[in-house]
Amino acid sequence: QVQLIESGGGLVQAGDSLRLSCAASGLTFSRSTMGWFRQAPGKEREFVAQISWTTGNTYYADSVKGRFTISRDNAENTVYLQMNSLKPEDTAVYYCAATRRYGSGITRTYEYDVWGQGTQVTVSS
Repeated sequence: QVQLIESGGGLVQAGDSLRLSCAASGLTFSRSTMGWFRQAPGKEREFVAQISWTTGNTYYADSVKGRFTISRDNAENTVYLQMNSLKPEDTAVYYCAATRRYGSGITRTYEYDVWGQGTQVTVSS
């Protein structure tokens, strides 16, 4: 059974940085993609970034491009989201997700099979 556990959220000020972690267990996909999504109060869950476990290829939402970096540590089965220059509009619950789909532009929530419980990120102005 695949399990994803996020950590690293918190309360920061605008301009600060945070690094989120997603520890994965039970992943047996030979090729798979990991994604980060976020959901602000009253809004739909939206795509943030994705990374391929095998190639390390990444893809980002325009809203975070240049500020956020997704990476993975295959030995630790962990995916990271480094968030720099945070803005109040980045405030949301951030979710890690896994899918058997492979390629770029896997941005829809229904394309992901497994989700973590989420971690809150709050950016004050």
